Amino acid sequence: MMERFGDVRYEVDAGGVALLTLDDPERMNALGAGIREGILAGLAAADEDDAVGAVVITGTGKCFCAGGDLAEMARIADGGFNADTVRRFVLASVETLVAPERCRKPVVAAVNGMAFGGGFELAIACDFVIASERAKFCIPEINLGVLPALGIVRLPAMIGRMKAKELSMLGDPFSAQDAERLGLVLRTTPADTTLSEAMTFATRLASKPRLAIGMAKSFYNRGLGGDEMRHTIDGFPYLFMHADAQEGIAAFRDKREPNFARR
Repeated sequence: MMERFGDVRYEVDAGGVALLTLDDPERMNALGAGIREGILAGLAAADEDDAVGAVVITGTGKCFCAGGDLAEMARIADGGFNADTVRRFVLASVETLVAPERCRKPVVAAVNGMAFGGGFELAIACDFVIASERAKFCIPEINLGVLPALGIVRLPAMIGRMKAKELSMLGDPFSAQDAERLGLVLRTTPADTTLSEAMTFATRLASKPRLAIGMAKSFYNRGLGGDEMRHTIDGFPYLFMHADAQEGIAAFRDKREPNFARR
């Protein structure tokens, strides 16, 4: 039976896999309030359901998740970038992005298309990423004058400090095949089999001893969170309030090139 949490569809199959489908295609499944609410509620439901042994997250249509909700950022900008308002926005975003790590069940991202910004961060917060050969990844926040809140503290350990700097400081898109070579993607698949392969993989995980699987995830994820995420939540509001960030977000909204002060 399918349920709906915010802008996320939720269903559990006979193999014990909970499927969360980001379902706001008009906004390319961007991390607006409805998607954030749905991810948190869906993962909480999966965590509490003894029938669920694994989770798959995917997106409706040709997009996994286009990233942060720029319309929401623009509304914050229109309000003058009040520090408290920005901090609440950053806190809500980070809470959503770390939710797959905190879920006790293994979480598989079935990346069926674009995974940019927060969508990329949501994918790498999952335990495994299976991507369509047509998927595209990008960490474009630098082009808005900001930085990836979760990516900047996760990427160095995943791909090395130098490569993490390149991806986040240049903001260039890269292919699913490049992501696989970097170790960010477990495997790439033909576009029409990505979800089915992710579900099959998750079903295998769900068939394993639950306590041992949960403990393995806990051990592998030990040390995640803590001081670096607190620094992100406390420090990022000041970055958003800088003139370059305000110009970057305004330029994106106006569909023009930004004119950064670069100071």
